[in-house]
Amino acid sequence: MSICYKAKKIYYRGKFEENFGMEVSGGAIAQVGPLSQFAGQPCVDLGEVAIVPGTVNTHTHSFQSLVRGFADDLSFFDWRDRGIYRVSEYLKTEDIYTGALFAFGEMLKNGVTTVCDFFYLQDGGNDNARAVIRAAKDLGIRLVLARCFYDWEKAPKKYRETKKEARERCLELMREYRGDEKVTVCPAPHSPHAASAEMIQAGYEVAVETDSLFHIHLAEGRYEVEEIQKKEGVSPLFYLDKLGVVTNKMVAVHCVWLNEEEIDLMAERDIKLSYNPSSNMFLGDGVTPIKQMLDRKITIGLGTDGACGNNKTSIFEEMRMAALLQKVHLLDSTAVTAEEAFQMGTSNGGHLLGLPIGKCEPGYKADFVTLNLNALELHPMENLHKNIVYSFSPSTIVEVFVQGEKLFSKEGLLKVPEKKIIEKIRRLTGGYV
Repeated sequence: MSICYKAKKIYYRGKFEENFGMEVSGGAIAQVGPLSQFAGQPCVDLGEVAIVPGTVNTHTHSFQSLVRGFADDLSFFDWRDRGIYRVSEYLKTEDIYTGALFAFGEMLKNGVTTVCDFFYLQDGGNDNARAVIRAAKDLGIRLVLARCFYDWEKAPKKYRETKKEARERCLELMREYRGDEKVTVCPAPHSPHAASAEMIQAGYEVAVETDSLFHIHLAEGRYEVEEIQKKEGVSPLFYLDKLGVVTNKMVAVHCVWLNEEEIDLMAERDIKLSYNPSSNMFLGDGVTPIKQMLDRKITIGLGTDGACGNNKTSIFEEMRMAALLQKVHLLDSTAVTAEEAFQMGTSNGGHLLGLPIGKCEPGYKADFVTLNLNALELHPMENLHKNIVYSFSPSTIVEVFVQGEKLFSKEGLLKVPEKKIIEKIRRLTGGYV
């Protein structure tokens, strides 16, 4: 079954086109073009809206939504130990499900149609990961579950596994969801400081065996650079290169403290970056040198990180932050443009995750958002592209579609009522405050 949509504007091949239609068939975009192309075919008129690609959140930790506001304005280590680590000890599988409903529901409201959840609260198996996937399926959002490989002895026991356990459990989960249209599973060694060399290599080996990508936190804080330099005699990316894992299968998260040689290596090996500007600011990490990366043609997507270290879950917000932070950091108002930031939050995110998402073009998944063109925030209409990045408000979102299915409208979330999610959050978090 196919359905045709028309709207005041459709974002197509880098421009906002008027008097265009978009045909959706089997959850994918079949064709986009002038309305004359759809003559004789009934079209659903979405009205005075702009159709734009759904945004792609390339990095988060869904359970951390439950800790938002618990440890704000603290040093990184106090934030980690008194917030995430403390609360993690209490969370059971159904609590993980609630945290994922919470995070993903809020993201849908903010126009996120695909999210990569870097998940490490394994608790001795895959039940918690399955709870995250169940939450995504219940809401309808597209999910990449980056299943973490974590063995740092100072972390909570719930996070830790042996190399053999992490490998077998990750492969089990990948087999279980192979062929699922809206769920992808990939390995994710946590970081050079929280995963041993053997654990990092195990994650990479799974990626090679399954022809998938792997995600890894890298050089987020200056402490990691100092620790790896002292222990291994090289900076973090060159340490990973010594392990033989620096290939185009790598998605590196954060990369705040890379040096010029490491950036050159990223470009040479086609390493992709998940950039999390708000989180980097919130936690006082520093400023990722994305201008140098853009100049070297490195693919950059955007992430929100966990909602206790940001604390928003909007990629439209990250577009604005990505552009503004680079402008002030480099004292250059041309450093990152609105168009570049928009691409980071949409098509770049799809490329980074290896999925046909992030564009309103034939062959791509029908994941899209409609924006109210009568909203004050989008006026004047001199340059809609700029206004979406710089003056956007979530109130401009009218509807959100994933795989051609409407999941959010002005009435709220359509598959799991927001009221139900809030009730679950209140029952759960009341005992921790």
